[in-house]
Amino acid sequence: MSIQSEGENLRKAVKWISETLKYEKDTNRAEVIQEACLKFDLTPMDAEYLANFLKDSK
Repeated sequence: MSIQSEGENLRKAVKWISETLKYEKDTNRAEVIQEACLKFDLTPMDAEYLANFLKDSK
């Protein structure tokens, strides 16, 4: 078990999503967010943040 700082999973998710969208341009953003939430064990609040972050970065 490792100790991670608060928000570390969210930062990893943002990086992963950015890389995924960079190389898979036709990917549905909502599906990528959902996959990231599962992969990085994010909270619903984190998922909402990601959705807003990606909406603003279009």
